[in-house]
Amino acid sequence: MEARTVNNLLPAAPHHDAVGCLVAIELSKKSWIVAVNTPLADKISRHTLKPGDGKELLDLCERIRTRVARETKRRVEIVSCYEAGYDGFWLHRLLEAHGIRNYVIDPASLQVDRRARRAKTDHVDAERLLRSLMAYLRGEPKVWSVVCVPSVAEEDDRRLNRERGRLINERIQHVNRIKGLLAIHGIYDYQPLRRDRMLRLERLRTAADGQTLPPRLKAEILRELQRLELILGMIKKIEAERDAIASPKTETEHTNAKKIQDLAKIKSIGPEFATTLIGEVLYRSFDNRKQLASYVGLTPAHFQSGAMCRDQGISKAGNGKARTVMIELAWLWLRHQPDSPLSVWFRERVGKLKGRIRRITIVAIARKLLIALWRYLETGLVPKGAILKA
Repeated sequence: MEARTVNNLLPAAPHHDAVGCLVAIELSKKSWIVAVNTPLADKISRHTLKPGDGKELLDLCERIRTRVARETKRRVEIVSCYEAGYDGFWLHRLLEAHGIRNYVIDPASLQVDRRARRAKTDHVDAERLLRSLMAYLRGEPKVWSVVCVPSVAEEDDRRLNRERGRLINERIQHVNRIKGLLAIHGIYDYQPLRRDRMLRLERLRTAADGQTLPPRLKAEILRELQRLELILGMIKKIEAERDAIASPKTETEHTNAKKIQDLAKIKSIGPEFATTLIGEVLYRSFDNRKQLASYVGLTPAHFQSGAMCRDQGISKAGNGKARTVMIELAWLWLRHQPDSPLSVWFRERVGKLKGRIRRITIVAIARKLLIALWRYLETGLVPKGAILKA
């Protein structure tokens, strides 16, 4: 679950004829701690619920609503919040469906006490979250960052590229494990990803005495190869589905198939980059380029205190996967779009220099390119000097 997809949103205007009841939920696998503040008492009340029990939470909210409405003779509006994390967004959708205004909060945006030692329990966290909700509703939008909750379809569309990323990591682990097992016998030229890997395994001989591999070692490598073949088959199936989405000739139920196909028309952008960028970033709407760059973490982070002033580089906040893809795409852009203004701008400033200055400048290219692609999808304006595929 990506909780770094944050956006500062102003609180919705409350109903003037409604009495507000505030609820903060601290989620964990052991229990749910619910902190409640109502107009009937100044004290914050706490309730402990079973984890994952949405019905019990709704029942608690209904009891609060009924009691406050009976005492005040006015309509009651419940506003809740919880931190984004393991439980995802199902609880948000459940609360919204039952008339409860809910906010999902980026945990990293909440301010904490910076003393060396401080009390931290679920009860303390729930109260702190509730007080932040009070401040937010008073009109302090900077007190935290609210997560922009995707729809079920948008969330499901990201599964494809994220699963492929996990499978690629598993493939790397198995390949490295096989090479490591063979290295202890002096064998360094075996390539597990070759199609004839099984046949070549039978021909391997140890470097010390030219004997066949020990039987248990060979059996372990065979099992690793079986796992590797299973993963390769899964990757192939996922990539076939991904390529079908990126192809305009194929009808698909993907929510943003048109955007993926438009993005894949540009030279240097393949199906993987297109599906990842759309699924992670460009499925959302942004008000301006600063919001877009901030979401991916490509904005500068300055540090200034008294006479000390320095640049800390980019913030690296937001979606790390999208940021990595944009850096890779920036290098490919220089190779496949050498005559574009972005590539010319890079060469003029870097020339033949290598090292740190080159890495810094490619980040600037990534930011400029991301903004250009966003404008292309929003307005149809092709990036200046970009070559489209035939």
